[in-house]
Amino acid sequence: MAVTGDTLIDSVFDGRYRIIRKLGAGGMANVYLAEDQELGRRVAIKILDDRHAADDSFIERFRREAKNAAGLSHPNIVSIYDRGEAEGTYYIAMEYLSGRSLKELIVSRGPTPIRIAIDYTRQMLAALGFAHRHGIVHRDIKPHNVVVDADGQLKVTDFGIARSGASQMTEVGSIIGTAQYLSPEQARGAPVDQRSDVYSVGIVLYEMLTGKVPFTGDTPLEIAMKHLSEVPSPPSELRPDVPDDLDLVVLRALAKDPEDRYQTAEEMNADLARIQQGLAVSSATTDAATAVLAGAGISGAPTIIAPRATQVAPPQPPPPTPPAGYYGYEGPPRRSRSLWPWLLVLLLLVGAGFAAWYGYGKIRDELNANKPVAVPYVVGLKQAQAVKKIKDKGLSAKIVHGFSEIYPAGTVMGQSIDGGEKTDKGNTVRLTVSSGKPKTTVPDIVGKAQSDAVAALTAAHLKVSVFHVYSSQSPDTVTGQNPPANSRVFWNTKVRINVSQGAKQIEIPNVVGQPYASARSTLLGAGLNVTESLVDSNQPANTVVSQSPGAGTRVGSGTTVTLSVSRGSTATTPVPDVTNQDEPTAKALLTGSGFKVKVVKQAVTDPGEQGIVLDQQPAGGTNAPAGSTVTISVGNYTGTTTAVP
Repeated sequence: MAVTGDTLIDSVFDGRYRIIRKLGAGGMANVYLAEDQELGRRVAIKILDDRHAADDSFIERFRREAKNAAGLSHPNIVSIYDRGEAEGTYYIAMEYLSGRSLKELIVSRGPTPIRIAIDYTRQMLAALGFAHRHGIVHRDIKPHNVVVDADGQLKVTDFGIARSGASQMTEVGSIIGTAQYLSPEQARGAPVDQRSDVYSVGIVLYEMLTGKVPFTGDTPLEIAMKHLSEVPSPPSELRPDVPDDLDLVVLRALAKDPEDRYQTAEEMNADLARIQQGLAVSSATTDAATAVLAGAGISGAPTIIAPRATQVAPPQPPPPTPPAGYYGYEGPPRRSRSLWPWLLVLLLLVGAGFAAWYGYGKIRDELNANKPVAVPYVVGLKQAQAVKKIKDKGLSAKIVHGFSEIYPAGTVMGQSIDGGEKTDKGNTVRLTVSSGKPKTTVPDIVGKAQSDAVAALTAAHLKVSVFHVYSSQSPDTVTGQNPPANSRVFWNTKVRINVSQGAKQIEIPNVVGQPYASARSTLLGAGLNVTESLVDSNQPANTVVSQSPGAGTRVGSGTTVTLSVSRGSTATTPVPDVTNQDEPTAKALLTGSGFKVKVVKQAVTDPGEQGIVLDQQPAGGTNAPAGSTVTISVGNYTGTTTAVP
């Protein structure tokens, strides 16, 4: 199904999301405002463009965005509600943000007030710090991916190229990210970690303060090369009211070498907090920023020439012998001087220098051996790789295990000393290694009220999907569940529950006057049950003479309708005795009593019996059903007996 244009407007996507309007379009997906008809809330639904719906790389990036962001619950990170595949493409349903992107604000309003720029940056760092602690590196921080609402709260979005832990920044030979906000290691296609996000935050802060990015060019490659080779100008050169300490924070974040940058988002956030309080930034920031301005970490930067080491001066030759006239005569006799004293002095000086150098080396080695080292960031790495990195720094590792919904089994999900924090060599870093996703038992909630069922499933760390169905059970009662009770499933597995909304209302059709068999078929076909009640009636047998409830009444499916069915006429009347009466008189008596009359001619030989009733059936004086037929035999003087119908 095509997802471009406006063909989705006013339609219901995946049977749940009613599309209201288009919010925007990107390189791989379109974003719509939609209403979740199941939960009654507005969401932003991001639908993969059908041009990329069959491209595995785009599908993987789309899937990764949903997976990474869905595992992060933080006030400054956009919430992911749902994801799936429907109508020939893939989608993500996320929190609807009514604000504007930070890029739109910078373009429309120019440089951001310093106080607000610091606050916005701290909110970004809070979001990224949370993601980093969960092993997620965003890799594409830029103002386009930051939304600001009317109250000034930021939400970081688009985790489409985020990865767990350190990773290569190339996919199919291409650099991933946006050129103006790339870190130098991203520009080289080298492995990245959380410090790459810190660099990108530094670029965003620079742009908020000055209205411009520090490095521009005609092509992405040209911009990437500048990230590697150019020294950024301090923001205060473009905006004089930027405080010196804020210059230092920006420059440290933009250090070419990750080791010279802030090692964590929290570290940069702490310096910005000091500036807000009117305090100076840390000395480490001052040193790092000075090194950035000196071109540290840039290939081809001016070489700093260290002064030569102090050398022992060679012995000076003895002063020349005074001229002969100095003594008034030719002078004292010359004596040859020995070189041994000078050689001895030289050897002593050299020995002393060597001893000093050796002692200094030993002291230096001892100091280096006890010098605190920066703990490597190993969250997201496999256990063996993480332990090796810890040991390479002269530290020891202690392994503990725990369950994780995010990290696969065997992957480090936490460390006792944060990455970048310094500690003495030989200290122990406790690594928490994932044992995989935790499992839980699905409780039996059939027959419970919906609220009680949801509470039981939530307590079991399960998600709930509610479907309302027609049922003979009381409204709000759970009639079914899937997976079934006592199943063992992973945490956050979605459990479907069917909740009764009562019986479906049916209008009872009118079947009075119909034969019972036909009436019963009509009512069963409408979803109703039928019972029969035989009654005395003048109506023909098996005819419906009444129904309860009456026709037109609205009742629930399965309601029983009682049909009153005639068993035929059963009332009896005494039959008059009409024998020896003439035919007209006999007919009058019988019809007057409610009977029908049938005449049969009977041949007689006696003329006196002509037209006289000779016999009747039923006999006079007996009882017969009203309306039944009485047959009379009437004499017919013809010499023969003739039956007349």
